[in-house]
Amino acid sequence: MPPNNTQMRERFIIADDDDFADEFHIHDLEERELKFRPKEIYKDLVNLDWSQVVWRNVILFTLLHVYFVYGIYLVLSGQTAWQTVCFSVVLYWFGGLGITMGCHRLWAHKSYKAVFPVRFVLMIMQTLAFQNSIYEWSRDHRVHHKFTETDADPHNAKRGFFFAHMGWLMTRKHPDVVRGGKTLDFSDLMEDPLVAFQHKYYLLLVLLCCFVGPTLIPVFLWNEHWLTALMVSGFMRYTFVLHFTWTVNSLAHYVGTKPYDKTMYATENPLVAYLAMGEGWHNYHHVFPYDYRASEFGGASTSNLTTGVIEFLSRFGFTYDLKAASDSLIQKRVLRTGDATKRRVMKNK
Repeated sequence: MPPNNTQMRERFIIADDDDFADEFHIHDLEERELKFRPKEIYKDLVNLDWSQVVWRNVILFTLLHVYFVYGIYLVLSGQTAWQTVCFSVVLYWFGGLGITMGCHRLWAHKSYKAVFPVRFVLMIMQTLAFQNSIYEWSRDHRVHHKFTETDADPHNAKRGFFFAHMGWLMTRKHPDVVRGGKTLDFSDLMEDPLVAFQHKYYLLLVLLCCFVGPTLIPVFLWNEHWLTALMVSGFMRYTFVLHFTWTVNSLAHYVGTKPYDKTMYATENPLVAYLAMGEGWHNYHHVFPYDYRASEFGGASTSNLTTGVIEFLSRFGFTYDLKAASDSLIQKRVLRTGDATKRRVMKNK
């Protein structure tokens, strides 16, 4: 039976303690801080163990960014129809929600449940984002939470900003990542028929959803040139979505405040929150990973589009069992482990 089917449905489930903390979410870190220094990025590349580089991925990412730059040129030079630009923006948001609302909050953290039609749409939107299958993305993310900033973390930020951002996708996995992954149970993911279907036919689905569809729609609906459509709605849009996702792994582990737990590397980063539809409130998320909001507050005030969509759908029963930490639990954690930023605000109230 799919993991999101239930007989007793509730709109919200509020935790007054760490009821939902499980084997996927364990932290035991000393107080430490990562500093973003651009010069360090160069040093990281110079000191890289080149024997571990996956050159096929390096070549593919290089070509992708060449197409990305060409796509930007086509837009800025006025060679792209305005409909194509707007269409690309819409696809950007759709693909982004496929990651944030689908892969991240629904499948990886199980922070809420959704009816089959919503899960189906999220599966298509996640395929549009082309960031590995739902199973692979959720697997890696659970390993990240379990072994944050250790060698078993797939995108360990202590290995450098560039590595955390995209370098981890161009090098072989550390043996600890493989060993760590084997200690976790991911069977719940493949029990969802949509996840299993997408994983089995992923390459075909990605070709259709990420490139063929975004190219053909502008060509046939408003007579866009096929190459322009491919470069703008395909490669340029795709690269933007990749980088907004990667900023959560890099910027949101290097730059920002830690009002909920100063012993964690994850930070609160408003810029990342804006780019990643609410995923930038990362210190909160690492403290309460089961919270469907991925932040203490939702809505437009915190650039948390993902939370807004989940809550809107919950009004009609399309999403349900939304898990959240209680206000009292949040305040206790702030006072116990947070830095001074939020404690000052609470004191002045």
